[in-house]
Amino acid sequence: MALAIFLLTYVFIAGARLPFLKLDRPGGALLGAVLMVVLGVVTPAEVFNHSDNPARHAVDFDTLVLLLGMMLLAAYLAQAAFFRTFGAYTVRLAHTPRLLLVAVTAISAFLSAFLVNDTVCLMLTPLVLAVVEDARLPPVPYLLAVCMGSNSGSVATFTGNPQNMLIQGASGLSYASFAAYMALPALLSTAIVIAALVYLFRTQLPAKRFDPQPPPPAPDRPLMGVTLAVLVGVVGAFFAGFPMSWSALAGAVLVMAVARIEPRLILERVDFVLLVFFASLFVVVYGVNKDGWADGIRELFAPLMAGPAWRETLGFAALTLVASNLFSNVPFVMLARTWVPTLQNVELGWHVLALGSTLAGNLTLVGSVANLIVFEAARGKVTMSFMDYLRIGLPVTLLSFIVGIAVLLAEHALF
Repeated sequence: MALAIFLLTYVFIAGARLPFLKLDRPGGALLGAVLMVVLGVVTPAEVFNHSDNPARHAVDFDTLVLLLGMMLLAAYLAQAAFFRTFGAYTVRLAHTPRLLLVAVTAISAFLSAFLVNDTVCLMLTPLVLAVVEDARLPPVPYLLAVCMGSNSGSVATFTGNPQNMLIQGASGLSYASFAAYMALPALLSTAIVIAALVYLFRTQLPAKRFDPQPPPPAPDRPLMGVTLAVLVGVVGAFFAGFPMSWSALAGAVLVMAVARIEPRLILERVDFVLLVFFASLFVVVYGVNKDGWADGIRELFAPLMAGPAWRETLGFAALTLVASNLFSNVPFVMLARTWVPTLQNVELGWHVLALGSTLAGNLTLVGSVANLIVFEAARGKVTMSFMDYLRIGLPVTLLSFIVGIAVLLAEHALF
């Protein structure tokens, strides 16, 4: 029963539509969670974590609180026009199309290393579209720079993307330790994205100079200053080892208390649909694990990971890259996080899972929510087909993935 519900949920997660049900990804996940409870696979007590046994807790509330806290901080930055200001002043420094492409990728990657990448893409895409339209430049390479840079940069920290937040909750690794290993792969992946986009679009990016004129931003400087100061404090608390979820939420509430803005205006910016989606997936995947199907799936792929530690790592990395596109990265991480403790090098396994599931987002148009956000925001101005994206995403992903895995193996061998 649990497997049947999971497969039904996956139909909607994969973006498929059934003629008799008009459900999207969040709706399909919520349907799966309710069916798990109604059909007795998961009990209400397990959903609400009422059991004294942590193994009988279905929903990872720490991850949900961390995601909520970071989304609130990002919402205050957006309210203060931080993204428009930062982006506008940065692109003014780029006087050639190629340098602008480098700048857009770097901005997206840097911001996504600390804020949730989906939020970064949502805020940057309208600005980038305005800049390239004013400069009469082709929008596709710059939109790819936003989403691909965001995916590669978000590899660096636990707060870069939702799947890394899931790994933080399951692994118990510190923020500082994770960032120390993942910063270099993120940096090199971003450099590969830049080099690949500049090369692949070299004929469409003339060498002529231009003067971009985005709409002049009107930032709320007091709010921006307070929010940035609190964000620095929150990241400092992460590095100091304080609980990430409550550090983020405490920071968000502190800004809420001192900012002279009605909280409702900020709360309305929070993507509560994403929180419901996550909570529902927790219940669905918990039901699959409870029925033993997760272990069965792991045994199915066991031959791929058999042998010495290096072969196990490479097999798990390849599985992560492929499965994150087949199942979507967040559901796969929820499933695979029960497998990592069985690997020979557990810490390396967590790093590989974070790297593979995140960089997998650059492979296909539907591989990452960030990709969908960017090209949905550009609908009517840009047409991007699955195959058009794949022709660019395939070399970018494979090269950055190979380099990233090699760096992780070298880091673990040396340190």
